[in-house]
Amino acid sequence: MTTSYKPKTFSADGIIAPLRFLTFRRIWIASVLANLGALIRSVGVAWAMTQMTSSADKVALVQTALMLPVMFISMPAGAIADMHDRRIVALVSVAIAFAGASALTGLAWFDLITPNLLLALCFVVGSGMALMDPAWQSSVSEQVPLETLPAAVALNSISYNIARSVGPAIGGIVVATAGALASFALNALLYLPLIAALFLWKRVSVPSRLPPEKLSRAIVSGMRYIINSPSITIVLVRSMVMGVIGGGIIALMPLVARDLLHGGAATYGTMLSAFGLGAVVGALNITELRKRLAGEPAIRTCALSMGGAVTAVALSGAPILTAAALFLAGAAWMITWALFNIGVQLAAPRWVGGRSLAAYQAASSGGIAIGSWAWGSLADVTGVQTTLLISAALMFVTPVLGLWLPMPRISAREQEAEMLADPEVRLELSGRSGPLVVEIDYRVPGENARAFHNVMQDVQLFRQRTGAYGWSIARDIAYPELWTERYHCPTWLDYLRQRNRSTQSDRALEVQAAAFHVGPGPIRVRRMLERPFGSVRRNDDGPDRAAKELVRGQGLLGVDELAEVGRPTGKLAQKQRSP
Repeated sequence: MTTSYKPKTFSADGIIAPLRFLTFRRIWIASVLANLGALIRSVGVAWAMTQMTSSADKVALVQTALMLPVMFISMPAGAIADMHDRRIVALVSVAIAFAGASALTGLAWFDLITPNLLLALCFVVGSGMALMDPAWQSSVSEQVPLETLPAAVALNSISYNIARSVGPAIGGIVVATAGALASFALNALLYLPLIAALFLWKRVSVPSRLPPEKLSRAIVSGMRYIINSPSITIVLVRSMVMGVIGGGIIALMPLVARDLLHGGAATYGTMLSAFGLGAVVGALNITELRKRLAGEPAIRTCALSMGGAVTAVALSGAPILTAAALFLAGAAWMITWALFNIGVQLAAPRWVGGRSLAAYQAASSGGIAIGSWAWGSLADVTGVQTTLLISAALMFVTPVLGLWLPMPRISAREQEAEMLADPEVRLELSGRSGPLVVEIDYRVPGENARAFHNVMQDVQLFRQRTGAYGWSIARDIAYPELWTERYHCPTWLDYLRQRNRSTQSDRALEVQAAAFHVGPGPIRVRRMLERPFGSVRRNDDGPDRAAKELVRGQGLLGVDELAEVGRPTGKLAQKQRSP
């Protein structure tokens, strides 16, 4: 599922470079309009809730209802995005959001909206967008060249914040002049350009030679990859913490306008616009920031800036000072999420890109949803000002996380290695045959034992994140030079997927491990069926189907398979083999 691109003469670092590509430009502009409609609706929903109830808990739950679906739906949505045509997935998703927005408009027209029904329909709209996000985000690399991917990621974030810089102000005017119903209707209409842009996308789809995974297995594969990928795990933890702590300012914004600034819907819209404008400015400078600061210093700077800004919002009673503080908070908020997003996209190979982004969205949105509920509940007890001060204090403390979970240094996206030919076997197998046990024998001199063992710990991680389980490394007590790597795959088809999910850095690790082998013979690989009930004859006189129907050749790697890990140089070249 790749698209061929001809070399271009523009700078890959330019923030507008991805807009040179028609498909990306068309979808991006449509997404700005869809986000504009969503933010106009959010003003109407939040203000309608403040009119129906005085409970801070109910007001904050609006944000929770919009974000909670991302937490629950993201991983299945990511698996679906990786398994199926991402264009079709995105179209269906936007249609769900459009249906929810249309239902909200219709019920409001007949004056049938209650607080609980309002929250339920927000959940429906949020579900549609939760299903769309992994397909949309992971398809960016299919719309632009890889060298412009960081700029495209930043532009996607900008699309939301461009809308945020003007959408809330427009929403405030619409709600103040025409009521919440008009904001709901405008939201539904502005989904239509995005549906049209996705429909016009002529996606180039290259079918895999292996059948797609089932949904449950795909989710497990994605979780396994993430758990065994330290760089992605760190980003997920940091994003959830940021969502929980930083979500308070977003969730309590209506109450800031009403209780601290004593304003109405127009004031609320203006404050949201200040936040959004700051986010746009932050996103426009993300490329320059990445040149000057590594990931951890940038995240630390943003956290401290946001803590100061939230403190100012809590203590200021003047709209202009509050707007200035929200401008700074928006810039720090935007840069933080853009850095998290770029970190995940560059760390994940294409085959699991949707699921990795889904996990990131689940962590971030789940954090915001939980934080919104928690800060709303706390505001009912302590008041809005005290709640914001507590949030700011915790934000000042978050840089301490960098001591234990520093942001990974990632400069380029992991590239998939070339596909390997299926190994040859003499036993008849189906795709469901299994479990499969793989054993790889290395002969390593004693003086290299520690170095070899250290390399194999990295090998363990990449085997497990590509689908293996039960991994172990053992050393023969009678022949200490003999080491055996052992792991399982659920089925023969899972094994074929596992060996073709390696990135170029994974394949380099295989070469590094093979370089320790000194012979006398080549590295020996055994692939064994752990429960071979269907592979044996029912009786001595029965036909041996495996002998009659030779599927493939020998299960032991031969010299011709050196190309699987790349042909090394030096005297060990003829002794290295890939599993």
